[in-house]
Amino acid sequence: MAVQTGEQLRSKRCGACEGEAARLSETQAREMLQSLEGWEMGDDGRHIRKRWKMEDFAAGLDFLRHVGDLAEQEGHHPDVHLTGYRHVTVELSTHAVGGLSENDFILAAKIDELPVAEKA
Repeated sequence: MAVQTGEQLRSKRCGACEGEAARLSETQAREMLQSLEGWEMGDDGRHIRKRWKMEDFAAGLDFLRHVGDLAEQEGHHPDVHLTGYRHVTVELSTHAVGGLSENDFILAAKIDELPVAEKA
């Protein structure tokens, strides 16, 4: 699988996970991670995550609403966390394959385009 740019990833749609998504090797996942800004590989190599520090609690909730709407449109659902009243973390993994698939990187690239009110 060739490394894709964020723009190329955003132009795609998440595919069906059950029986169709291929699990990426850790090497493939690390190569794809280079296309995303601020995302990091989890310690287990089976998920990617990004963290934001929002202006306030309401901004965190608003951002997560946008992430949720996007996830529903794509049919690919991340784990989302809002802690400490303004710290947001989004974690992506393809549970059906027990690791990372292209879908995780597609959704991450699209999440990066969402409006976000981060604390300066």
